[in-house]
Amino acid sequence: MRIVFMGTPDFALASLKALVENNYNVVGVVTVADKPSGRGQKLHQSPVKVYAESRGIPVLQPLKLKDENFLAELKALQPDLQIVVAFRMLPEVVWRLPKYGTFNLHASLLPNYRGAAPINWAIINGEKQTGVTTFFIDEKIDTGAIIAQAVTPIDAHETAGTLHDKLMLQGADLVLKTVDSITAGTCTTQPQNKEITFAEAPKIYKETCKINWEEDGMTIERLIRGMSPYPTAWAEFPHKGEMLATKVYDAVFEPATHNEPIGKLLAEKKQLRVAVKDGFIQLLELQLPAKKHMKTADLLNGFSFSEE
Repeated sequence: MRIVFMGTPDFALASLKALVENNYNVVGVVTVADKPSGRGQKLHQSPVKVYAESRGIPVLQPLKLKDENFLAELKALQPDLQIVVAFRMLPEVVWRLPKYGTFNLHASLLPNYRGAAPINWAIINGEKQTGVTTFFIDEKIDTGAIIAQAVTPIDAHETAGTLHDKLMLQGADLVLKTVDSITAGTCTTQPQNKEITFAEAPKIYKETCKINWEEDGMTIERLIRGMSPYPTAWAEFPHKGEMLATKVYDAVFEPATHNEPIGKLLAEKKQLRVAVKDGFIQLLELQLPAKKHMKTADLLNGFSFSEE
């Protein structure tokens, strides 16, 4: 089975490594073009590209997926099967190319959490479990026939980062099982119900990440965990007459009855808490503008929030 793999970040890299290191025949990799990043604007190569080149696998980096030169190079690889993990929407001319089709690994139990940010939204919405799904790509995003799924629980203090790493490894294992079933001719599929509305996972923007202290405490805690470590929840806190946009990486909700104004920041004994309507949010890890990510106790050693 001649496999072409398409992906970009670390989440995709785990699946590519599993394929290569278990001797599946990966004949080519498609990934994002190198992009300038950082202060020096040096060209950044995707994790998938770095690994593929280290293993001598041909790498294609098209700017446009309908580009004739790219399509010619892809056809020259003669793929029997294409695997997509954390890449981008493919045009039909690409996903229809291989004899056995193109399947995608998605970090949710489809049809729930279709979209760009399934890991984040599963935590934000308070789900008790999630998982990974492989499905054959069709004309719409994340709607193709389901091949296989695997379930994982979401722990009480799970973050997007810890859940990402669990699903990354679980997904790599499911990719291998899916390839095996296709190769053996035992693959069966289940069509997704496209008429019912399910939980969705839309793209996250900066305003999505802003903490609203008027919400109940558990909702706020889940937002913070669901955005950590990326793209990160944030709020504005007072310091010397100005408001500092501060990233919040970790926090815990403490239920309580109190008379403090909602949104008031309370500093006490190397702790920071924010009053909410049903208790307090204890802020555990923060990052000030242009500063390092720190535990709150360490931050308060040399810094204080105040109105004046």
